[in-house]
Amino acid sequence: MITFVLLAAALTVAGVIAVAIPLLRRGTGSTTPTTPAPWAALAATVLLVIGSAMLYVSWSNWPWRAVIPADSPQSMVARLARQLERDPQNLDGWLMLGRSYIALQEYPLALRSFERADRLSGGQNAEALTGEAEALVLTDESELNGRAGRLIERALALAPDSGKALFFGGAVAARRGDLALARARFVKLLGMDPPPNVRPLIEQQITAIDGQLGGGVAPASAASAPQPSAPNPGAVVRVNVQVAPALAAAVDASPLFVFVRDPAHPGPPLAVKRLESRFPQIVSLAPSDSMIPGRAFAPGQSVQVVARIARSGNPVGASGDPLGEVTYQVGRDGLVSLVIDHRMP
Repeated sequence: MITFVLLAAALTVAGVIAVAIPLLRRGTGSTTPTTPAPWAALAATVLLVIGSAMLYVSWSNWPWRAVIPADSPQSMVARLARQLERDPQNLDGWLMLGRSYIALQEYPLALRSFERADRLSGGQNAEALTGEAEALVLTDESELNGRAGRLIERALALAPDSGKALFFGGAVAARRGDLALARARFVKLLGMDPPPNVRPLIEQQITAIDGQLGGGVAPASAASAPQPSAPNPGAVVRVNVQVAPALAAAVDASPLFVFVRDPAHPGPPLAVKRLESRFPQIVSLAPSDSMIPGRAFAPGQSVQVVARIARSGNPVGASGDPLGEVTYQVGRDGLVSLVIDHRMP
């Protein structure tokens, strides 16, 4: 657009010169000499400039009144990635890029970004280590028993008060059966005044651990906080998964994944099932379908239920996968229709 405006301005100047110079010259022909006409030249110049501008605005198809759309998250992240190509030693930039890819659910790219930050810090940055672990867990929760678990322990050694590291550290300890350590980490996290939407999740995990310990330890909370109620094992999420007619041709032998997520707290799904792609079918998910011990949905919680046909067979979404989602109130909603009606960008 800028190039076009400059070119139009140059052509307008050329037109002004072509019109004004003859009017400013003194005639020297054989007939009666003419005198310069500066006022006529000025009038012609104003008319040419203003008239051409008004005609362009009237006849142009440029959307002058249209609101210029803001950058999409994807374009902003792509711009940050290009900046880091020019400045590859920017540790904070790689950490920001990793966080951005996590938000966009681009977990392999997030892992690479956090690994780059980890190398730049010489393995001494807790956020980079925790980011690596989170990207691994969001791709495959079994990583809590492997590399992700080791990364979290290193992060806690560097930053024992890191909220995210404590959360994943509690899950790591619970998976390996060290319930006392898991409880201690969740209790410490609870004492760090987490956001109101996160506190019930932590209390729920502590309650679940206390149940496994046989009730020998009182549920943790702030000294003045009331006793958190245990999750209702009968609370279920029930959806009738269907496919929109426009996407019916996309149904094949690929598996169907149905997830329950907490929209206010990104992280591993609260529950997940892998099923055959046959439609319609009624799917029920319970707290027992959780990916991480102690991290499950509870009555009264507002969750998002996602159904995705995974053409690659991988639970991590890929561009083009048929997808549908619906909001669900646990304990209040009954059977809700969930229609797969669009594709992942």
